[in-house]
Order: sequence, then structure tokens, then C-alpha cells
Amino acid sequence: MSDRDADLRSFLDGTPWADAEPSFLAGDASNRKYLRLTRAATGETAVVMDAPPGKGEDTRPFIRVARYLTGVGLSAPKILAADEGSGFLILEDLSDALFARVIPDTPEREILLYSTATDLLAQLHQHAPPAELESYSPEMMADMAVLAFDWYLTGATGKNSPARADFHSAVRTALDLHASQTDVLIQRDYHAENLLWLPDRTGVARVGLLDFQDAMLGHRAYDLVSLLQDARRDVTPLIETTMIERYVTSTRADPKQFGTAYQCLGAQRNLRILGVFARLCIRDGKAHYVDLIPRVWDHLQRDLDHPALADVARIARASLPQPTPETLKKLKDKCATAPTP
Repeated sequence: MSDRDADLRSFLDGTPWADAEPSFLAGDASNRKYLRLTRAATGETAVVMDAPPGKGEDTRPFIRVARYLTGVGLSAPKILAADEGSGFLILEDLSDALFARVIPDTPEREILLYSTATDLLAQLHQHAPPAELESYSPEMMADMAVLAFDWYLTGATGKNSPARADFHSAVRTALDLHASQTDVLIQRDYHAENLLWLPDRTGVARVGLLDFQDAMLGHRAYDLVSLLQDARRDVTPLIETTMIERYVTSTRADPKQFGTAYQCLGAQRNLRILGVFARLCIRDGKAHYVDLIPRVWDHLQRDLDHPALADVARIARASLPQPTPETLKKLKDKCATAPTP
């Protein structure tokens, strides 16, 4: 038994779930992992979040945001027990019915699920966000966008580009002009593998929320981009345009301004993801993220076609290599070659 397993056992022994058996449920791109607790006598279940502080994880943001979300009527998991110092939480088990699983099994529900997830954002954005959240500002977003240069470009070519500084400036200028508002809570990973379908609940509470601990103050279009330009599954252009129209109609947003902000944030997000997925391979040894890069690249190219992103597009298309099989192989060949010090 590892030290971490012993810590988990000690934590569970001090909770009402001491008699439950843990089994691995899932991991993610961070150092967190999740286990399901099952009581043999009753079949009752809960979920353990294992977020080791020694690896940079912190459960406190998750707790704060979960309580905020449930407080405005949304279906984040309830906190059943917590040891913030050790990085363990016991959470309400919201099931395994991820959108990414439900839709392939019942494709006739796809429009319903995406409509409900879109309506949830419109409802969430009616509420004042928590005051303590950091702002996902144009400057910070530009910093994140250049990860495409620092990890994707350097991983594929072995060198960065002298255009990096100009690229950062172009991204920031576009965001300053078209997507500078930071007035709502954004979950930042609002997509089909983090959303659960809870048909026994009503309204937008039918959408179960996961992986929101990195929430910030951001633009109203950001999580809609995350939902509809999904790095992990294809969302049809018809669903994308229908849901944008649904949100705009519901919130009475200006269609042109919102659409421009959506494309600018889409470009920023997809540039960041290119860099993050390359980093997850090169630094963290998670090569399978490289396989998702072509979809992200396709999203990026559509975003860059918007006139508001002309300067960003000019530099990106001259600097970033297309994700050909050869490029992806170069990234995978460097898997785990730059571990975190």
C-alpha cells in the first residue's frame, strides 16, 4: 500500500463511508483522480476526489465553486466529507451518464442535451459570480494562446518563432477589441466529457456539472465555445449554429457582437489547447492527447477565418505547422522528454 493509499484509508475511516470499498473511476489531465465508493450492504455510492497537495492540487476552489453552483440551483455534486489539508473529498455520485456516452447510445437526444446545456449557461449568467474569482483577462488569455508556440511549435520543429511576441500582441488586441468582458463565472472545461445527463431532475438541473475548480470570471461566450468546439468529439455545424442562436435569443445578446466574440474566444481557446495537449505529451507523458490535435486544429482554422482575427491568422498560419502524421509523430517521439523539475 502506497503512502497515498494509506492516507486515503485514514481519511475514509474518519467518515460515514469507512465501510465502503473504493474502486478507480477516472483520471484527468491534472494530477487528480477519482474513485467510486460502494457500500456492499446497500449498493449506495459516492465519489472520492483525490487531489494531492504535494502535486500542486487544491480542493478548496472546487468546494467554493460547487457550493456556489448548487446555491443557484444547478447540479454540482454535494460535498459529503472533506479533508482539505490532505486533498480528499467525498462527493455526491451523479452517475456515469456523461453526455459523451449518452449521445452515442441515444443519438436522438443530442439536440435535447445540447439545448439544455446551452440554457444552463444562459441561466447561470443571470447570477452575479463569486467575488473572489480571478479575471480571465485578454492579457492572460493571450499568455495562454502562445502556449501553441511554446509547446506545439517547439515540440514539432525544435524551435520557437521570432513572431511569438507579435502573435501575443495580435491575440491580445483582438480580445481587447471584441471579447474583453469578464462579468460571469466561466467553468472553462464545459464539454461533453464533463457534463452528466440527469433525466430524473428538471430544467437545467438535468445537467450535472464536473471539473469546474478552475472557474474564473470571463466572457459570456467562453463556455459556449467550450461546449460546441469540443476537442474530444465532433459537434455538427448545425448544432453549433443552432445553439449560438439559442443563447443569443435567450439572453438578447447582440448577434453580431456575440458572434465575433465567440470566434475570437474560439481561436484563443483552441490555440491554448494545442499547446496544452502538446505539453501533456512532452512534459507529462500523456501521448494520447496528441491524437486530439487535428480536431482542435480544424476548429482553429474556422475561427481564424473571421475578419476580426486577420492579424492573428496571418501569423499563426505562417508559423504553426499543420498536424500532419509526421508532425504528430514528432510530438509523440518527444513524449515525457521534458518532465517537470
